[in-house]
Amino acid sequence: MMSVREIYKGRVEGVLLFMIFGLSMYTTAMSVSFLYGLKGFIPFFQFFKEILVLSVLVLNIVNLKYRPRLHLVDYLIFGFFAYTLIYALLPIGQQGFVDRLVAFKSTSFYILVYFAGRFFDPKTIYINKYFSYVALLTIAAGAVLVVEVSMHVQLQIFTGYAEYCYYFFNIEPSGVYGLSTTFDSDSGLRRFASFFNNPLEHAAATLLALSIVIALYNRDDNKFKPTLIGWLALGASLLSITFALSRAPLIAYFLIIYVYALATKKKYITNTVHVAVGLLVVYLIYLFSQYESSNHKDGLIAVLMNTVDFSDPSSVGHLVQWVEGIAAMIAHPLGLGLGSSGRVAGSLGENVGGENQFIIIGVQAGVIALLLYLAIYVIFIRTSIKWFPKLGGKEKKICLAILLIKVGFFIPMLTSEVESSSYLSYMDWFLSGIFISMIMYPVKPQLQPTNDN
Repeated sequence: MMSVREIYKGRVEGVLLFMIFGLSMYTTAMSVSFLYGLKGFIPFFQFFKEILVLSVLVLNIVNLKYRPRLHLVDYLIFGFFAYTLIYALLPIGQQGFVDRLVAFKSTSFYILVYFAGRFFDPKTIYINKYFSYVALLTIAAGAVLVVEVSMHVQLQIFTGYAEYCYYFFNIEPSGVYGLSTTFDSDSGLRRFASFFNNPLEHAAATLLALSIVIALYNRDDNKFKPTLIGWLALGASLLSITFALSRAPLIAYFLIIYVYALATKKKYITNTVHVAVGLLVVYLIYLFSQYESSNHKDGLIAVLMNTVDFSDPSSVGHLVQWVEGIAAMIAHPLGLGLGSSGRVAGSLGENVGGENQFIIIGVQAGVIALLLYLAIYVIFIRTSIKWFPKLGGKEKKICLAILLIKVGFFIPMLTSEVESSSYLSYMDWFLSGIFISMIMYPVKPQLQPTNDN
């Protein structure tokens, strides 16, 4: 309601209030509503986020005061949207029309989120305010996590999570704790999601938070000066990435720090990372030699070693899904149709080659759609690297955030469908749209101050 009020008053950037505070705890809110017998209201809530984004998109287009100059990435994104829309409208694949539309929403709705940000007037946004909200959200997630870990129980056990997922998505409770298998690990350790949808989203949301917090406190001279809130947010992010116990995001967490150090030429960080990686490799070799002769193959060491030698079911499952998906793309280069892979296919029990964002797109809409998506992704990284040294102020903060988010999400995309998370996808693409709007604005973006001024 706060977000709607802001938009009604003409401050369309208020949609970020809903994206940050609403979408992050969306599944928890829906499951609690279901638990208290409000299932009749949930379908409205489920479509509310799409209605809100479409409203912002329309308002931004209507209120345009200039003819926007289009970037190459705009054409590619629109091409991806139009191409996948054809797959939704035509009877391609085994899924019915409604299932194709649902899969299309999961595969391509974020394009409309991008254009909602793309047609936004970047001069009107106070980016420090909303980035600070992300920092506060990260601290709140860490606080909930501390309670979960101290009680040794996941929040979702009390929120009606399993019942909600079964009733609306046909996903039966599974795993050791009666939630889903993402909440437990083969080593016997619990995985925690805080108030996010699941531990995988929690881990990926931590990558988003880390990227934004770094961008928030990075100054124009590339000195990193966090406040107390900033340090608390960074500490909470480290806590979250640790207890989410997701290997790909954990690697991406330190990759973000490394890329930030490269972009800002902080050699003491890059050198530290190089030394740490070398020591880690030596340590893993030592652990592997000890692990093979040990009779106690459980705990965190087991997680590390099973990851290295691909012996745990999760890693094997990823490999099987990748091979299956790649084989499907080779056999059907134009795709099997929307709903044949990913979350929608999983709920229908007909999934082919899931657990990889890129393969999911390729299996559903073919090689052309996959190449478009990859081109968009690469261009965003290249564009942000190109503009980062030239910008200052809020433009520099958004540019850095986009660079770190895109780099950080890449590894998790190899093992999960990141775009199926509304919070991650909407935040990523709305900020991406604002970034392109800034660099294509008729007035030159704020450039980094020189020594002369």
